[in-house]
Amino acid sequence: MCLVRLGMFDGTDGTGGVDGVVGPLRPSRPSGGPAGGRRVAVLLFVLPLLGAVGLVLGPSGAAHAASACSGRLVKTVTFSTGSLRVYESRAYACAVTVAAKPGARRAMRVSLQPRGGRAAVDSGTFTKLAGPVTVHALNRCVRASGSIAGKSASTGWILC
Repeated sequence: MCLVRLGMFDGTDGTGGVDGVVGPLRPSRPSGGPAGGRRVAVLLFVLPLLGAVGLVLGPSGAAHAASACSGRLVKTVTFSTGSLRVYESRAYACAVTVAAKPGARRAMRVSLQPRGGRAAVDSGTFTKLAGPVTVHALNRCVRASGSIAGKSASTGWILC
């Protein structure tokens, strides 16, 4: 808290008092004035917005997997240990392999190949997802495959 001390030399604060101590520096605005109304309006707008975001994202970590690739989800292939998700945005395609039950580290792999090009691959031991891998796919078909702990799935040629 910042306090202001008045009457430096003569021991008075200029009103006849001795060495007066004034409270914290604040603008002299009556409480509940225009600033208080704006504050309430902002809270009434922000709190429901934050609640809606919480409902969209949900309590699970699935929101992180969905946000790994930009663009729109065009294909999801599920298998016993997870799912393979392919996204498309303008000239690019992106893929991730997402574990059904995140937790322990296990072997995961995701591969995305444009027709006539090299595959982009991410493999290793992960807890939640493998990827994202992105390839340039403007006017080209792509195929994706993913695996988690020996179980796998693939899409065939899509986005043609």
